Amino acid sequence: MFQFFKRYRYFFIGFFILCCAILIMFYNALKYRKSLPVYTPSMVNPEMVDSLIQHKANKQEHKIAPFVFINQNGDTITEKDYQGHIYVADFFFTTCPTICPIMGDNMEWLQEKIKTLPGVKLLSHTVTPDIDSVPVLKEYALKRGVDDTIWNLVTGDKRDIYFIARNSYLAVKTGSPEELYDMVHTENFVLVDSKGRIRGFYDGTNLDTKDPETKNIEQLWEDIQWLYQHESQTKK
Repeated sequence: MFQFFKRYRYFFIGFFILCCAILIMFYNALKYRKSLPVYTPSMVNPEMVDSLIQHKANKQEHKIAPFVFINQNGDTITEKDYQGHIYVADFFFTTCPTICPIMGDNMEWLQEKIKTLPGVKLLSHTVTPDIDSVPVLKEYALKRGVDDTIWNLVTGDKRDIYFIARNSYLAVKTGSPEELYDMVHTENFVLVDSKGRIRGFYDGTNLDTKDPETKNIEQLWEDIQWLYQHESQTKK
């Protein structure tokens, strides 16, 4: 028996290596591979989307539209400041007594996390620009410990904010029908990739509750890290 194995040892060694290679191939084919969708208006709750684009389904076409706003320092912020960057956007107002304080706390938590990933940013839009002037946003930023290099709080023309909220970020409901540009912001944090495409929606009031129906902030942080690594590898 020993002589038999000795005689055909190269065959058995080769067969063993082949089996290992096949097992590795099957493992790589079957193992879980993380991915993030590219969202279009047709994939989102119609309440959040302008009726004119609700059925838009081309993943390559839907991107965040150009914008011009003013931040907490009185500086002009445009889409060029976020071009080539992964970022998280949300909508709030400084006098909100309900979900905004929780969203603000979670944005602060996220700000500390993304400091380890150079170039990742945050962008918060007020939905009450008539109240949230630059000085008001500055006071809010100081209270929140906002890092100006990472996080912009922006105000501007209400029509422009309304447009980008419902036509770009797909994240705000309409308010009173009597007022054309009235907005009811939601708890959504929106993840945007470096190409300006939406890659995820997350409950900005939910830090770590394991709700299978809702993506929370910890999941957002995991997705940011994955997207950051994925884009870094793609650029190489």
